[in-house]
Amino acid sequence: MKNVDDLIESAAELAARGLSKGEIADELNVSRETASWLVERSSTPAQSTEQASSPPASGGTGPQDIHVDWSAIGRDSKRMNAIASAMADMLAKHGEDIDLTIGIEKAGGPIATLVARELETDLGTYTPAKHQWEEGDIEELGGTFSRNFAGIRDRECYIVDDTITSGTTMRETIEAIRAEGGKPLACVVLADKQGLEELDGVPVYSLLQVISVGKDE
Repeated sequence: MKNVDDLIESAAELAARGLSKGEIADELNVSRETASWLVERSSTPAQSTEQASSPPASGGTGPQDIHVDWSAIGRDSKRMNAIASAMADMLAKHGEDIDLTIGIEKAGGPIATLVARELETDLGTYTPAKHQWEEGDIEELGGTFSRNFAGIRDRECYIVDDTITSGTTMRETIEAIRAEGGKPLACVVLADKQGLEELDGVPVYSLLQVISVGKDE
């Protein structure tokens, strides 16, 4: 994707397929607020890139976000393997006794599968609450662990995802693992938009930290 118009078009296509705004945020690697803004813009008449990039008329300032497109990695299995190997290497310092890797669905699942293979661990997956989110308080919703994969069973584990945007999904996953009696030892992502070193006492590693440098007006 090259510009905001492309993102608006993609948001419209995903919304037409019945995806929730939370799922659209996940697919486009943007915040839920940005996903809502893109969907709202896609329902208005065609407009120029300059207009599309401007703040919504009724919403004050527009979303402050960064879109991360890692499809050049995701479309190629060899590249995915190489990236997963690098991510696994960042986690390996925590010891050899860890036997569970949790992937955050959707994009984190395939990456976690390859990381788990590198680390020779079991694989679990977690579907966050944002996949059900449309509007309102996301805390009223709940995420789930898939029964098709390994369970927590009071084990130590790693957490894998593609992108940290606000940190909400990663924090939710940490809390969900702890609620099941597990102990998350570290998180790893491809790109971190927040520059986090830890979340709720759990170290966060990233291959890329994406920092927005700008001047507040």
